[in-house]
Amino acid sequence: MKNILINLSVVMSMLVISSVSAQDFQGIATYKSHRKVSIKMDSTKVTSAMEKQMQEMLNKQFQKTYKLAFSKEMSIYKEEETLDAPQAGGGMMFTSFGGGGSDVLFKDTKNLEFTSQKETMGKIFLIQDSLPNYNWKLEKETKNIGEYTCFKATYTQEIEVPKNNNLSFSVVESDDEPEMTTKEIVTTAWYTPQIPVSNGPGKYQGLPGLILEINDGSQTIICTSIVLNPTDKLEIKAPTKGKRVSQTEYKVLVDKRLQEMQEQNRPAGRSGGGEHIEIRIGG
Repeated sequence: MKNILINLSVVMSMLVISSVSAQDFQGIATYKSHRKVSIKMDSTKVTSAMEKQMQEMLNKQFQKTYKLAFSKEMSIYKEEETLDAPQAGGGMMFTSFGGGGSDVLFKDTKNLEFTSQKETMGKIFLIQDSLPNYNWKLEKETKNIGEYTCFKATYTQEIEVPKNNNLSFSVVESDDEPEMTTKEIVTTAWYTPQIPVSNGPGKYQGLPGLILEINDGSQTIICTSIVLNPTDKLEIKAPTKGKRVSQTEYKVLVDKRLQEMQEQNRPAGRSGGGEHIEIRIGG
């Protein structure tokens, strides 16, 4: 009986696909993101109230809203701008290298290319590179997200993480590099063939339908609303302003700047000890 219901869902989805594919359609999908973050500080240096305040600030920092404007083969993904400014707590300040609402991600899913416009360190960069190749495994499991029937797909990869923590990192006043190990991460996507575009939030793509939910073990991004064929035609073009660099070149620039900031903020004559701050993501 379950197989019959799944087959009926597939047939209905294909009928919708035939109807929508006949149109030169566009759409806007709204996504909300949430990342599991916890913070642990030296109790001899910071009160529980200050630690709680910083925890709340971190949680808010990782709760964002995005808009994906898409056509059959192209899209623009952008964070909705907010009026909230970065806050300080416990004598510390959170520093962001991205421009937040000013960043734009353009995807060309036909040619598997992307252009990311980022405002970083007071400069605008155009990062142009190939889209990631996700080796998706299509599963039989289904669920509804809103009015859409979604199918499950998974992608497995190995990444390097600190050996003593689960997807976490520590900010410690020390020159010692953390011992690393490899960890298998499973990313789970839920896509709907009822919207036949090979697209989704961030750089995710490569499935036979729009991705409405994605979870990589630490962050969840879920679609909260979709508007198909909006009254006003969408302009979906790659950004052109900024210094053109590859993804690798951009990472080198950011890593160099982070190292410079670490050196500038280190107290003179001190290379170890001090306050210990552990920030854990996804565990």
